[in-house]
Amino acid sequence: MSSLWGAAQPWAALFLLVLIAVLVKASGMFRYIGNNRVAIVEKLWSARGSIRGGLIALKGEAGFQPDVLRGGMHVFFPFQYRLHVQSLVTIPQGRIGYVFARDGRPLDADQVLASNLAGADDYQDTRGFLEAGGQKGPQRKVLREGSYALNLAEFVVVTKDQTFGLRLDKADAALLDEMAEVIEERGGFEPVVIKDSDDQIGVITVHDGPALPAGEIIAPTVGEDPHADGTFHNSFQDPEKFLAAGGRRGRQLQVLVEGTYYINRLFATIERVNKTVVEVGQVGVVVSYTGELGIDNSGEGYRHGELVDNGHRGVWCEPLLPGKYAFNTYAGRIAMVPTTNFILKWEAATAGSHRFDENLAEVSLITRDAFEPTLPVSVVVHIDYRKAPLVIQRFGDIKKLVEQTLDPMVSAYFKNIGQTRTLIELLQDRSEIQSLSSQDMKQKFSAYNLELQEVLIGTPRPAASGDDQIERILTQLRQRQIADEQVGTYERQKLAAQKERELREAEACAKQQTAITESELSIQVKANEGRAALARSQQDADQTRTLASADADRIRLLGEGEAKKVVALASAEAERVSKVGLAQAEAIEKQVAASGGARYQLTRQVAERFAEALETSGVDVVPKVQISGSGADGQGGGVMQALLTLLMAEKLNVPVDDATPPAGPEKKAA
Repeated sequence: MSSLWGAAQPWAALFLLVLIAVLVKASGMFRYIGNNRVAIVEKLWSARGSIRGGLIALKGEAGFQPDVLRGGMHVFFPFQYRLHVQSLVTIPQGRIGYVFARDGRPLDADQVLASNLAGADDYQDTRGFLEAGGQKGPQRKVLREGSYALNLAEFVVVTKDQTFGLRLDKADAALLDEMAEVIEERGGFEPVVIKDSDDQIGVITVHDGPALPAGEIIAPTVGEDPHADGTFHNSFQDPEKFLAAGGRRGRQLQVLVEGTYYINRLFATIERVNKTVVEVGQVGVVVSYTGELGIDNSGEGYRHGELVDNGHRGVWCEPLLPGKYAFNTYAGRIAMVPTTNFILKWEAATAGSHRFDENLAEVSLITRDAFEPTLPVSVVVHIDYRKAPLVIQRFGDIKKLVEQTLDPMVSAYFKNIGQTRTLIELLQDRSEIQSLSSQDMKQKFSAYNLELQEVLIGTPRPAASGDDQIERILTQLRQRQIADEQVGTYERQKLAAQKERELREAEACAKQQTAITESELSIQVKANEGRAALARSQQDADQTRTLASADADRIRLLGEGEAKKVVALASAEAERVSKVGLAQAEAIEKQVAASGGARYQLTRQVAERFAEALETSGVDVVPKVQISGSGADGQGGGVMQALLTLLMAEKLNVPVDDATPPAGPEKKAA
């Protein structure tokens, strides 16, 4: 026996050790917790009994304890504690974690999310959270990137990839899954990112906080001052500060612009809308649905709505100029008003680029001669950007202005014009009607704060298909015009024939132009040569005259000298001749007396009369200038000598040749 006992002792010791180890493990006295994990302590029994309310035992009762165990070896009283080892709560970068508290103060009737005014910086102090009055349910504060050692019996953290928390029962799990689905639908696990390229804004709808007052549809902007630490909520990223600033639930006037925002989607949802773009050539007139009631700036005599300062409820008096605006379209409406000229066409088949006239049709007329055409009309309109708010205040938008005011006004005007003219006059006086209508309608348009630039009128058309009366009139007018054009054509052809004849003459002249030019040049050359010869002749004549004048002066001087000499000689000769004549006369007289002939008596009388005539007339018997062939002796025949010789020859009945003295050499030469 002793030998058997001795042999069994080692096995008994080993068994005892194993039994003790199993008991120790089962008792939970010693536990090791890794550094990347936490342990939620569940107290199985306690001298203080079980907790009477809630889930977390703050006073040592049996149940889940508020404090968690971190990494290392821990010793416990046997069979009193159970440890639930969990991994750390890890939130990846760029993600958001939502916290759900299982224990705490109940939510108020107007609350959707639990308040985190105190004790909830990061939810790692469960005792502090509960003692500070932390509320159960989904929390307003979210967790950002990082790792957190949370008591997962108290807090459940829902992320995109997994849910961190102790699964207590199926109902609890279903609630958390539903919460995760809601967040996923709202895109709440990622931050709100609004990119520049999107040209969008985020319209916020808050689901927690006090409700809006009656009659309000948009919550006013609060908590915008970054210097106010207690109320600056930094674009809805801090719900507690938003509510502290007086924020209310509902759609917010404040919007999100470009940037990244970590917003609790259970607290606020975001709707992306496009920015309001006011293009060049337009202005945006704001009709605000929210804000304080302002003072009407349109004046006492203008009763077409409220024209208020910007920021108040009503039509803003200052329009939005071209640009991009982060305008909350739920808080108001922006009516685009073109500031460039736009065309309104009264024509069913067409419409302008703004499409204000898509419901307009041609104006139906009744002419003075009972035709019923339709008249297409186009009107060019301009709106001063400073008067755009007045137009919107009065009509609501441009399309209503066109359809409810301009359409009946323009139609009535042209109906009146149509009744004063026949169809042909309507066709022929189109320019006059267009000019007249532009002048008349400018004042009518200005009454509606519009500037009429021009009225354009088209060709009248038949009112119904198949009506060819207008076409027949137009055919007659065309035939009349063709006849007028033919007359003009014939006149032009006549003129063309004349021009053709002139052309042919010009061509013929052009062909002879060389000869004409040469002849004209020859004429010019001859004329130039004649003028040169004339000039030379004039020069020669002048020279000759000068020489002749000089020679005449010489001859005159010589002649005068010679004349004086001749006069002297003539006087002497006359005296001698006179003496000789008297002597001869006496001799002849004696002879005549002796002969008693009457012929000699007559000759004597003639000689006497001649002598008297010479004496009384003063005529020189001998010339002053005598060209004589007498010799140096001074003898020569004078007139008196010749006469006397003739008388004597007749008296003596002697031939003249015999009676004449023989001439010397000079006499014969003469």
